[in-house]
Amino acid sequence: MKPGVVFGDDYAKLVQNAKDGGFALPAVNVVGTNSINAVMEAAAKNRSDIIIQFSNSGAQFYAGKGIEDSFGAKVLGAVSAARHVHLLAKHYGICAVLHTDHANRKLVPWVEALIEESRKEIKKEGVPLYSSHMLDLSEEDIDDNLETCARVLKEMTPLGQSLEIELGVTGGEEDGVGSDVGDDFENPALYTQPEDVLKAYDLLTPLGHFSVAASFGNVHGVYKPGNVKLRPEILKNSQDLVIAERGTSANPLNFVFHGGSGSEKAKIEEALRYGVFKMNIDTDTQFAFAEAVGAYVNEHPDAFAYQVHPETGQPYKKQYDPRVWLRKGEENMIARLNEAFVDLKSQGKTAAEG
Repeated sequence: MKPGVVFGDDYAKLVQNAKDGGFALPAVNVVGTNSINAVMEAAAKNRSDIIIQFSNSGAQFYAGKGIEDSFGAKVLGAVSAARHVHLLAKHYGICAVLHTDHANRKLVPWVEALIEESRKEIKKEGVPLYSSHMLDLSEEDIDDNLETCARVLKEMTPLGQSLEIELGVTGGEEDGVGSDVGDDFENPALYTQPEDVLKAYDLLTPLGHFSVAASFGNVHGVYKPGNVKLRPEILKNSQDLVIAERGTSANPLNFVFHGGSGSEKAKIEEALRYGVFKMNIDTDTQFAFAEAVGAYVNEHPDAFAYQVHPETGQPYKKQYDPRVWLRKGEENMIARLNEAFVDLKSQGKTAAEG
């Protein structure tokens, strides 16, 4: 397929290729052009495709804090960021998936506003802005969760878009959306029930393409080793139930691994065997960016205190130029993503032709 943002049949093919090939794509939350460009550069260097995603507050930050209308900024930022990726992804020679992350009940109108923006974009450019959107209604009753997901998926399917749903609770909190399980990492809510996954499969399969962020002990953020109890076998149990009850082929479900930062590599590898095509990574890439910028500032403290040295008159412009220290952040973010591509076995497996 051609380099650029993928959607519709190409997106479905990208997902299936990953599952068939036993690899997954990193899904990276971004907040501005520096993080977007670093993600695309990392994908290009690793000859891998990539999933670029925005939370609601990430989209708002992209639009700028100067816009007082919070909801409007969330929409405008997501639209502007999408156009940035559409313009540049093809030049990086990669296939990019554009996705919005974690929309709970109060953020469903944000997703619906972006669906409407994609309708407008199709009329103008022939393609939607986003490949997929996520509804995180895991705190709702299962029937309410799935009813809303079905309604929204019906809107998205004619546009060539996929829906990501969440069943079970991914612990912790990400950009104002999430669940507080404290330190109770054995909480049953952290483990998706296969029967709920089967119910979602039956309801949504006839309506369009979808994926499931199933909870198998994963938690947003990074915690002390040993605290988080990942149980990827829960994904296998869900796959096996659908196969047994509906007579499907192997791994009929498209699974998403949320809370991927800091996960044990053996558990990542096991999850790949059970239909995971995507792993979210946010905390680790945020830290990588901040770590490099902080180290640079510590190496050049005077440059961040004076324009010129107060005694010698030495100018510091070459040190405090944002293009220098922001690039340090980009480079370290790329280095962390290099590791992710290896862990997820996606190096050299881009679907982009040419």
